[in-house]
Amino acid sequence: MVLTDPIADMLTRIRNAIMRKHEEVKIPHSKMKEAIAKLLLSEGFISNYEVKDVQKKKSTFKEIVIKLKYDPNTGECAIRGIERVSKPGRRIYVGVDKLPVVKNHLGIAVLTTSKGIKTNKQCKRENLGGEVICYIW
Repeated sequence: MVLTDPIADMLTRIRNAIMRKHEEVKIPHSKMKEAIAKLLLSEGFISNYEVKDVQKKKSTFKEIVIKLKYDPNTGECAIRGIERVSKPGRRIYVGVDKLPVVKNHLGIAVLTTSKGIKTNKQCKRENLGGEVICYIW
């Protein structure tokens, strides 16, 4: 199956796993997806992630296993919402002066910059702009 937007597929898999209260979600590996998972971990939205080698028939490929984080008392996931912004048909670029604010600073915007995948807070600190990949709150 050919995917035209693998990042949207990753976000949809996470969203679907949260709705079904799954403990983990498996996503096909890419460096960009791994960088987004690393950001989610550093910002406290997930409990852990790991990259695994998977053997199926005669081929070997990698996948990312993301462990979702839930509140032990209420059972709510740390990720309340996740939304794709820039799409293959319409790219959204912002400068450092127009960096988005997500849910009144309660969420993050994930941007791809010339120095890698970063949050809107990191971009503000480092004076960077870039393409807005998604919002997470």
